[in-house]
Amino acid sequence: MYRIPFSKTYLDFELPANMRGTYSASRPVEPLADVEKAIDKALADPINSPPLRELAKQGDTVCIVFTDITRNTPEHLLVPAILAELNAAGVRDEDITLLCGTGLHRPSTPQEKVIKLGQSIVDRYRVLDHEPFNLAGLEDLGVTESGIHLSVNSVAYQADLLIATGIVEPHQYAGYSGGPKTVAIGAAGEPMIAHTHGPQMVDHPGTRLGKIEGNIFHQAVTEAARRAGLDFILNVVQDDHKRPVAIFAGRPEDTFEEIVKAAKGLYEVPVQQEYDVVVAGVGFPKDMNLYQASRAASQLFFAPTSVVRDGSVFIVPAPTPEGAGQGEGERRFLETMRSGSDMPSLLAELRRTGYPPGAQRAFVMAKVLEKNHVIIVGTVTPEVVRQLHMIPAADMDEAFRIAVSKIGRDDLEVLIVQRALLTLLVGRTG
Repeated sequence: MYRIPFSKTYLDFELPANMRGTYSASRPVEPLADVEKAIDKALADPINSPPLRELAKQGDTVCIVFTDITRNTPEHLLVPAILAELNAAGVRDEDITLLCGTGLHRPSTPQEKVIKLGQSIVDRYRVLDHEPFNLAGLEDLGVTESGIHLSVNSVAYQADLLIATGIVEPHQYAGYSGGPKTVAIGAAGEPMIAHTHGPQMVDHPGTRLGKIEGNIFHQAVTEAARRAGLDFILNVVQDDHKRPVAIFAGRPEDTFEEIVKAAKGLYEVPVQQEYDVVVAGVGFPKDMNLYQASRAASQLFFAPTSVVRDGSVFIVPAPTPEGAGQGEGERRFLETMRSGSDMPSLLAELRRTGYPPGAQRAFVMAKVLEKNHVIIVGTVTPEVVRQLHMIPAADMDEAFRIAVSKIGRDDLEVLIVQRALLTLLVGRTG
């Protein structure tokens, strides 16, 4: 019997008789025994930076950029600790803004703000959503040597002290999320997001999962955060059960470098062969929509070490009650995928014409679907799945039957990845 996440619970299943399974999960790491104490320690002894209570002073305006509901960052623990440091420095409540770094995702709901921050903080402080299409609310940060137009939310830019939270985990383009990305993408304008997610960037050999060195996407977001004036970050690494295992704070670039080292030790898992079928676990909140849930397939497809051959099948259990997703980027993903009659021609068209931000997910998934099949199990929006050129299945039994029909035999090798978005498959050991 195998178990993988499904929404806020789990899905148990068995393999058909002729199939052989291999189970893969992130390496076991002891979670932090006292998370609040670890946060206080990180803030008291930050990396290459004075503590926040010394960086801030009475009369300063402060902006804290935090992640939206699509990220499992424990802001309800991180943000109160940051606010306590600012209060100790004499910063007034009315001079503090909490900015949700939505990127091109939909605005956060009042309930999501409470989930992220806690009711007392939402009631006490100004909490805003980033507006990427509001040009009046953006600051132009100039153009990089490579031609990327940088921008950031004006509230963040104009603050005397700019702070960001973040969760560091494998990321399709940035190598690892967190660090500068919370501000550089979460609080950026549409043109910058468009450029950093465009075909030239996504096609570049340096823009790869789990890769920081030589990654032009990472370089771009680092430069954007630097120009935006990001002063301080508080980032966390979590295990498969969303338990913090490492917390670092300090100067953004130096801190990110250290926490990525901790993340690699947790997320990198050896893989020994290629498989016919890969079952990719997701879980809440990523499996709420197909924009996020489909990352399970693409992340494994683009893993540092190949785990599938042409014609293999990805099975992604995800209820996807929001369909493709409700934000502008998610809508563009759906529209772009729906416009393609087949994946090779869609890829050729997108490389020729480019695409708006959000549609990069279509570009990436077209690469996956050009060579492999993707089955979404347990979806309540099957028609949307079909429009995205993927295959809906009611349960795992049906998914395995479809896999057998696509591959043409039933003696399949199956890899089960407990949490696909938190597993970085690397170097064969056999």
